[in-house]
Amino acid sequence: MIIGVMSDSHDNLEAVSAALAIFRNENVEALIHLGDIISPFMFMRIVEFPTRIIALLGNNDGDVLSLREIALKAGATVRQNVHSISIGNRKILLIHGFGAADQTKEIVDSISLSGSYDAIFYGHTHRVDAHFSNKTLVLNPGEVCGYITGRRSIAIVDTLTMNYRIIEF
Repeated sequence: MIIGVMSDSHDNLEAVSAALAIFRNENVEALIHLGDIISPFMFMRIVEFPTRIIALLGNNDGDVLSLREIALKAGATVRQNVHSISIGNRKILLIHGFGAADQTKEIVDSISLSGSYDAIFYGHTHRVDAHFSNKTLVLNPGEVCGYITGRRSIAIVDTLTMNYRIIEF
């Protein structure tokens, strides 16, 4: 299964529209947003994407009730800041983040050493991170918005091979 992974869109409609166009061209079969969508109008754009959508709530997401209502109407899933899923025959832990960027990275790296997951996808830090820790893929797609780093990025993951690509746009 081909998964599109994005994080930290922070209400940048132009960037999200560009990311969704890339996901369409890549034939993404599931879309994961790792949090900090921010506003309901942004999520309404994301749930228009014609595939399974799983989104986490981030530390900056405001109107949680509206985000949940939009998800319910669209058949999407919204979960708290940590959620475990099975998708494409892989066990994947989804995390937005906790506190400072270094703290989030430390927690993710510690969990990856357990070998309990095929992959850990996380956001919050706005920094791209993609590597294997033992047999666990650790992946942060960076930020869709481009506000902090000046770089807009997303990731594509093939759950069959566990190959991944970071795409800057």
